[in-house]
Amino acid sequence: MDNALYVGLSRQMTLRRELDIVANNIANADTTGFKVESLMLETAARAPAVTQGGPKPVKFVLDSGVARDFTGGALRKTDAPFDLGIEGQGFFKITTPDGERYTRDGRFRMDDTGRLTTQAGQPVLDEGGGEIAIDPQKGGVTIATDGTVSQGSERIGKVAVARFDTLSVLEKAGDNLYRNTSNQQPQAAPDARVHQGMLESSNVNTVLEITRMMEVTRAYESMAKMMDSNADLSRRSIERMGRVQ
Repeated sequence: MDNALYVGLSRQMTLRRELDIVANNIANADTTGFKVESLMLETAARAPAVTQGGPKPVKFVLDSGVARDFTGGALRKTDAPFDLGIEGQGFFKITTPDGERYTRDGRFRMDDTGRLTTQAGQPVLDEGGGEIAIDPQKGGVTIATDGTVSQGSERIGKVAVARFDTLSVLEKAGDNLYRNTSNQQPQAAPDARVHQGMLESSNVNTVLEITRMMEVTRAYESMAKMMDSNADLSRRSIERMGRVQ
């Protein structure tokens, strides 16, 4: 009996974690550049409770991490001069006090010093690793599909777009940014196209996520009923054994 309860509890824990992930997907359905996430599971063999004729070992369900779908979202037009959307694989490079970060969120702006930054004020890097400085006195800014930033006929920089051979090395770092958790160095992404005046939408399919939330909720409730039934069966068995003795 104990084994069934332990296995059921391990499954409930992963279902609760999955429900949190699905709810987070739905909450970020309108977040620029957000990538839908899903829970990865694995089984792990553990020593069972002492049971005559019970299976050995007992396999429990464990949370093995979060998978992230980096499929590109649809580009929507904003016409804002510093809004940038990436078509294809790649990430904008951002510098922060904690080091370089990467993002698909192209809601950029010009700060008081003329730097191209994120909404949080973190500078956007050019292909050489430097900041992109804009002179407001020189007129409007044009950003080509290769990332080249120009004012009139003057080239003032090129927005860096980096790609990773293995996307699993990227970990969420807050503020819609990712950090590189490995020694793998990002490469240039020549096939990526930068679109000025556009932003990338989230790739969350709200209908699928709501359906998934309902499935997870029903599975959690079903597991709870199974555990209650096993607990009740165990209680009745103990009561009968007590009467026999």
